[in-house]
Amino acid sequence: MSKVAEKGTVCSDVNCPFHGSLKVRGRAFSGVISSAKMRKTASFSVERRYYVPKYQRYEKRLTRLKVHNPECLSAKEGDRVSIMECRPLSKTKKFVIVRKE
Repeated sequence: MSKVAEKGTVCSDVNCPFHGSLKVRGRAFSGVISSAKMRKTASFSVERRYYVPKYQRYEKRLTRLKVHNPECLSAKEGDRVSIMECRPLSKTKKFVIVRKE
């Protein structure tokens, strides 16, 4: 069951939110792809500010998530993307890329 994506490439990924049967829900983030060396998986990092009450200041903290990288989007390292939560696809993968910015 292969379907044609917008860019003319064939998307045969069943876990694609556009051409497959994966439903997205819940939390949404936007950030940068830090690594895309795995097959159909990318590392996503988002920077957040954490308040330290003792010093009454904020510090930067980095959160890294494993996200599903569909064939039709194929985000590369350094791309700004939007991700959304989905059902667990593996032990650590619970998000999918929905848009390249």
